[in-house]
Amino acid sequence: MNQHPGIIGTKIGMTQIFNERGEVLRCTVVQAGCVVIGKRTLEKDGYSALILGLGERAERHTNKPMAGAFKKVGQTPKRVIRELRCSPEYAAKYELGQALKVDEVFEVGQRVDAQGRSRGRGFSGVIRRWSFAGAVNSHGTHEYFRHGGSIGTNMTPGRTLPGLKMPGHYGDETVSALNLKIAKLMPEDNLILIEGAVPGPKNQVVTIRGAVKKNGGKGIAPAQQPTGKKKGG
Repeated sequence: MNQHPGIIGTKIGMTQIFNERGEVLRCTVVQAGCVVIGKRTLEKDGYSALILGLGERAERHTNKPMAGAFKKVGQTPKRVIRELRCSPEYAAKYELGQALKVDEVFEVGQRVDAQGRSRGRGFSGVIRRWSFAGAVNSHGTHEYFRHGGSIGTNMTPGRTLPGLKMPGHYGDETVSALNLKIAKLMPEDNLILIEGAVPGPKNQVVTIRGAVKKNGGKGIAPAQQPTGKKKGG
């Protein structure tokens, strides 16, 4: 489980910047600004985590149990709530109501994992959903150009096998993009520029955390360790 430091933010679009070599970097812009509204502790909950809130929710749109929970911790109702696992030492650094600053959580060049919800595309056919080639449009083909083809089997097993690629609901799924690179941080505006594409459409809530597979979630890639073999020998 990813327990590297992270934030929740809103994807506000894409832009491009130039690096020191004059190369164009296509970047996704994420608006941060989440605050700590609660904690999980080993003594009480069996694990350690930070509960983060993003955006303000009108009190008239907040039910009584949620309003009471926010009032108990002295916070205003938040539009989005996420729980991020972390080490007890990291959780102890933050107090209730404290904002997570992007330059304290990340650094330029760090590898991160981004998670969001993909754009919903409704009920889609097999060509759009699974990139089927479709049928030929000659040699007697009649009203069958975008169909999926046969879905059955012979006498054995005599049924449609599960997991067959067919038309259905497409998109609106949780998608993770791994090992993206932080291109630029703008702490004064709580903005993170991430090189490449982050899952989800504009205004989608995304979770950005240190990469679980690369760099240990912090800093530039470490130098390669020596193998002990000498050249020419």
